[in-house]
Order: sequence, then C-alpha cells, then structure tokens
Amino acid sequence: MTRALFGFAAGLLFGIGLVVSGMADPAKVLNFLDLFGAWDPSLAFVMGGAVVTAFVGYRLAWRREQPVLLPRFEIPSRVDLDTPLLTGAALFGVGWGLGGFCPGPAWTALPLLAPGTLVFVPAMLVGMGIASFLRAPPRSAKAPA
Repeated sequence: MTRALFGFAAGLLFGIGLVVSGMADPAKVLNFLDLFGAWDPSLAFVMGGAVVTAFVGYRLAWRREQPVLLPRFEIPSRVDLDTPLLTGAALFGVGWGLGGFCPGPAWTALPLLAPGTLVFVPAMLVGMGIASFLRAPPRSAKAPA
C-alpha cells in the first residue's frame, strides 16, 4: 500500500510538472521542434532542469545501500542497440514530431481534453497492443492426440 501511495504521489507530481511546464500542450512542443520556424526554446530549460534533477537524484540514490521501498535497486544491464530499440526510438520521435505528444504528456492532457488527445491516446494504445502482439513469443501448436 505504501509503495502504491508513493507511486501515485510521484505520478501526480510528474503530471502537474508536465502541465505547468507546457509539455502537455502539443502546440508548444511542436513549436519547440520547429527549429527553422516559430521556434520556442522554453522547453529546453524544462529538459535541462530534468537532466540536472536526474543527475543529482541518481548521485544521491547511489549513495544508499538499497532503495526506500524495494529490497534492491533495479538497474538495467543491457547496453546493446538492437533493431527493436532503434525502430521504437524512431517511431517515438516521428510520433512526437507529428502529434506533439509523447505518452506521459498525452495521459496528462487527457483529462484536460486538449485537442488531439482523444485521437492520440487511443492510437497510442493500439500501437502498444500491436507491439506487444508482435513481440510475444509464438504459441507452440499442440500435437494432435
């Protein structure tokens, strides 16, 4: 229960940060990505703040023997680049550039009924379902008895 409560609080704080920073506004995001048009550099400060916060947070966390709510740290060990990773990154970037949303801000903007959210979120869920289906191991066919 404590872990779920902390998870909810962290998600709520993250969502509020996305709304306050403008990351939940697809027009602001698209203007940030439009380097040769109506470029809006303000989101660079948001991203810079996120990088600094993550840098400091990781340094503080690594000083601990274990996390507060888990028995051990779960740090990814893979460092290789494979086709699914590169394809996913490309699709993410293209989707972000076309729609002005990435998953976190899209969920945050959903209750605000921001334009495009009601199309983007269902399309994102369909895409996630297709990806899960394609990555699922094949079912073994049962031999006739």
